[in-house]
Amino acid sequence: MKIAFIGPLTKLGLLLAALTFAFDQLSKFWILRIVNLDERGPIQITPFMDLVMAWNKGVSYGLLETRVQEVLIGLSLVISAFLVAWLARVRHPLQAATIGIIIGGAIGNAMDRILHGAVADFVLLHWGNWNWYVFNAADIAIVAGVALLLYDGLFSGGNEKSG
Repeated sequence: MKIAFIGPLTKLGLLLAALTFAFDQLSKFWILRIVNLDERGPIQITPFMDLVMAWNKGVSYGLLETRVQEVLIGLSLVISAFLVAWLARVRHPLQAATIGIIIGGAIGNAMDRILHGAVADFVLLHWGNWNWYVFNAADIAIVAGVALLLYDGLFSGGNEKSG
């Protein structure tokens, strides 16, 4: 069985992966180097959103925290390779786009682990005494990508055979 890594929508997916990765890394550079949030402390943006610095050594939202970041880097790269192989088989632009943004987010968070030993999270949503997990642009891309893939598969015929 031969696995091809180039399909009709591979360029679209990889372009969106690159743009997602770039946006994620630029937002983190801005937070860490320009805003200097680590030293400055929390910044209220709206009554329900603050910028706060949190270093995530876990998987998603700090769950399953580990000191062995290499394991999570490797897992991100293996999953991204699987997604690139899947990308080569898709025939619907929405699937290519969503897979691309998931890849970009996964590689963005893996890059943080390589550069910093943890993922830089900085957006906190809250209301009254309720707080959501602190997250970043890569997390948004991954969650949005998965949600759109589920939508596509369940409601728009994306569950047809992809190739």
